[in-house]
Amino acid sequence: MTRVQKIVLSSSRDIPFNKLVLSQANVRRIKAGISIEELAEDIARRTLLQSITVRPVRDAEGVETGMFEVPAGGRRFRALELLVKRKRLAKTAPVPCVVREDGIPEEDSLAENVQRAPLHPLDQFRAFLALREKGQSEEDIAAAFFVAVSVVKQRLRLASVSPKLLDIYADDGMTLDQLMAFTVNGDHERQEQVFERLSQSHSKEPHVIRRMLTEGAVRASDKRAQFIGLDAYTEAGGVILRDLFQGDDGGWLQDAGLLDTLVAEKLREQSEAIRAEGWKWIDVAPDFAYGHTYGLRQLRGERIPLTDDEQATRDALQAEMDGLEATYAEAEELPDEVDRRFGEIETALAAFDGRPQAFDPEEVARAGAFVSIDGSGTLRIERGYVRPEDELPILPENDAETDPAGEPTNGARTVHDGTSVPAGAEPPAGEPEEDDGIKPIPDRLMTELTSHRTLALRHALGENPDIAFVAALHALCLKVFYRYAQDTCLELDLKSAGFSAQAPGLADSTLAVAFDARHKAWLAALPKEPAELWDGLMAFDGDSRQALFAHCVSLSVNAIHEAYNRKPRALAHADRIAQAVDLDMVAAGWRPTIDAYFGRVTKARILAAVREAKGVRAGDRIEHLKKAEMAAQAETLLADSGWLPEPLRTPGRDVSNATASEDIDTEDARDDTVSEEAAAAGGETAMVEDGAGAEANSVVPYAHATAAE
Repeated sequence: MTRVQKIVLSSSRDIPFNKLVLSQANVRRIKAGISIEELAEDIARRTLLQSITVRPVRDAEGVETGMFEVPAGGRRFRALELLVKRKRLAKTAPVPCVVREDGIPEEDSLAENVQRAPLHPLDQFRAFLALREKGQSEEDIAAAFFVAVSVVKQRLRLASVSPKLLDIYADDGMTLDQLMAFTVNGDHERQEQVFERLSQSHSKEPHVIRRMLTEGAVRASDKRAQFIGLDAYTEAGGVILRDLFQGDDGGWLQDAGLLDTLVAEKLREQSEAIRAEGWKWIDVAPDFAYGHTYGLRQLRGERIPLTDDEQATRDALQAEMDGLEATYAEAEELPDEVDRRFGEIETALAAFDGRPQAFDPEEVARAGAFVSIDGSGTLRIERGYVRPEDELPILPENDAETDPAGEPTNGARTVHDGTSVPAGAEPPAGEPEEDDGIKPIPDRLMTELTSHRTLALRHALGENPDIAFVAALHALCLKVFYRYAQDTCLELDLKSAGFSAQAPGLADSTLAVAFDARHKAWLAALPKEPAELWDGLMAFDGDSRQALFAHCVSLSVNAIHEAYNRKPRALAHADRIAQAVDLDMVAAGWRPTIDAYFGRVTKARILAAVREAKGVRAGDRIEHLKKAEMAAQAETLLADSGWLPEPLRTPGRDVSNATASEDIDTEDARDDTVSEEAAAAGGETAMVEDGAGAEANSVVPYAHATAAE
């Protein structure tokens, strides 16, 4: 029978600090973890919690010198040394030491540092939780353990996870990243439901968990949330889901119904002040479809002038901004207080420049206003729109009682004694008609004469391109800016199709905002009355007239695919125009997201897109996923890749340059292109919505008028 060798532990004793020296056998050379100063402060507060391993120092004959070297525990030694230097610890203070006689010093040092197991995050969480329950604040706990307050908050956030899931994590049933993702939603039952769904899914990434737990919630960055403010939402009892482990843009508002109620109440309250202005109707909604004002006439108001005091205040603010811009023109980054002041000045100037216009009270009585929320979460007020049914009846052009020659306009004619004879009736017998005096030209002759003039005018206009251009521009402007005006002899028409389907966020997109701003700029630059339009256009320079003409023509573009209205030739022409203007939908701001594309097409199209943009292997990695998870992965993979679906591509424009990636090799790219073309042949099409972004001012040089184009 083999006898088990009993081990003998090294002895321990207290050794005066001045008998200790740091050994050159300590393997730690690089600084890591908390600093020596922080460790010294911890020892001063809690004393030394772990003994130092030492070895006797011997002379050349092997005799002990009474000194001891420290091969393991060098950082503790240095911390004690720092306390001695600062006279907070006596030189002869006893230090608990484990005295080693055998073995290799370097081995002792390595073993102490390598074999030390870090505290399990769950144990750390439970320890922090126990300290908090004993009255310590998160800041106190962070200071005591030399960690950031955010680390303490993150660990304590694990208390929001179901105990069942904590046990699964403790048994290595999930990763720490997955566990942290469950903290987004504190509903334990919901967490467990999501975990069950994950067990049947191939994709268990943290972002998938977060998406499942926030389904139905509203992002804090949503314009509705920005409009009412997060404080108002929480005061009303709303819950905000937060992610302490990743940037969450403010979190998610869990109660979408409460949010919509608060938004409706605030909109209704703020719309009352608009209603008090006397408008016939007020339409209030968080959002209106893009193009909701098409077909309505917009009133032309007068800007209320600033008072002398207001003008002085505005001039002072503008001078201050100009001075700040000059001072910090070369600065790479603005100081916080300067950046904040810039924001305050810009807000104040915008308030001066955005003052409401004054309208004719009679027109206000038959017009209305739209009240909604813009993309930044601020109140949007669109005043002065007249519906067709509220327009005054248009009187016939010749409805005066008499024509310029003094003749009645009801078809009657006068005889020599001044009496009126109804149309078609003969004058009284025996009373010949008056032969003297100027009579109106007969209608038949007027038609013949004006036919000659029309032909001559056509010929003359056809030989004068400049005037023909102004005449056409005049007719288009009447259609675009002066609804129901009849001040042109040109029978030109311009149709502006509405957007039959609203893409997500279309009304608040950069393109829509820029296009509407350009339209409003032209509206402000043109005369109020249609009768003054011709003289106004003639006063413009040629470049401004061309810019205005381009804007009017752009309103007639309709390149929208409509299932009920097949028009392949028109869409082919749209491709030609796109080539001519070098249309780039990536630069225009379109991105392939779940809402905009991936969530609305088949899995085959999602895979084709990923393989084209990122290579075959990238597509293979997500091929096994369910559609919702595949769409989410595709959105992440293709973010900022420049990839576009077929309906948004400009013929002849190289898409591969925009979608180039390190993951794509030549063969993969070639195979993927073929796959995409094959998928495209399936006939599934997406709707194209067109827009343009520019800023215009017809009374300044054309270069400035089109600076945003």
